[in-house]
Amino acid sequence: MTTQAFFIGFFGLAAVWFGVVVFRTHSMMRSALALLFSQTALGAMFLGMQAEFLGVLQIMMMATEMSIMAIFMVMFMMDPGGLGEMEMTHQKRLSLVAGFVAFTGAAAVAVLFDWGPVVSVAPDAAQQTADLGLELLGRSMLIFETAGITILTAMIAATAVAILPIEAKTTTNEY
Repeated sequence: MTTQAFFIGFFGLAAVWFGVVVFRTHSMMRSALALLFSQTALGAMFLGMQAEFLGVLQIMMMATEMSIMAIFMVMFMMDPGGLGEMEMTHQKRLSLVAGFVAFTGAAAVAVLFDWGPVVSVAPDAAQQTADLGLELLGRSMLIFETAGITILTAMIAATAVAILPIEAKTTTNEY
């Protein structure tokens, strides 16, 4: 139990650290990588909590998402490598105030409210995965399918907009 708590704490601190790095760097590419590491650390926390399905899903999803983000950055940015200096924060005072208020509210909810008794016996990992699968394939299926189709449509549309039509390429190169 102590080793498990150590790894959960370690990956939790890593997730927060890389989350801070997302906004401290002046490069979109480095920011994307920091976000990938932050979310991967979150997936490792799931693995440490013996929620293997959620951990692997989180890591795979973020690796795919950040790969797609890198491809779109190369297609659409004026600095394809994303290594140029840029300001990553906007409305700093408002952001600091909003962040402090949100942190204070979350800390107050976590500390001041009664969360009820801690469960004495939790289902094993296989049962948790089966329960999650039933939930995803039950009432939440339409939501996930709609989101998936919407994301796929947006990726295809963005790629189609980024590519010059074949006719335009062939007509300019013909003799």
